[in-house]
Amino acid sequence: MRKFDDSLPMALLRAREVTMGFFRPLLLAHGLTEQQWRVIRVLEEYGALEFNELSRIAWIQPPSLTGMLSRLERNSLVRRSRSQSDQRRLHVALTPAGRRRFAIVSRDAEKQYGVIERQLGRTRLRSLMAVLHDFERLQPATEAPAGTRSGLSRPRRRAPSRR
Repeated sequence: MRKFDDSLPMALLRAREVTMGFFRPLLLAHGLTEQQWRVIRVLEEYGALEFNELSRIAWIQPPSLTGMLSRLERNSLVRRSRSQSDQRRLHVALTPAGRRRFAIVSRDAEKQYGVIERQLGRTRLRSLMAVLHDFERLQPATEAPAGTRSGLSRPRRRAPSRR
């Protein structure tokens, strides 16, 4: 067995925590949680989405997403609407206030990306992103034991909407 510090899950977890250390303070300063920012980013990039598609792309479980959308809607950052053709389907979109919040927070986030790039180096950051994108496409040789799946499937990549 590999040493604990050399295990891939722990290395990825540590890397995530280091990464979020660059972004958590700015999100808190803007009154957002990590997950709320993820929803805002997804909706800004992809445009209005059906609830389940938003859940998949943002990697947020539907029950958590429901409560989060209520808070974002209360803060006038998103709006929810029922599909005209199927009232069971819920669509979510950013409001103008949500787009303004994205513009403000994204400027600060880009500054943090600059800090990361200066510390790691542009070439190494690009290489890291390439490896991570490759890693996302890996397929486990066997299924996880029954009862251990998260219920989230890998999001389908699609091109951002052009507005």
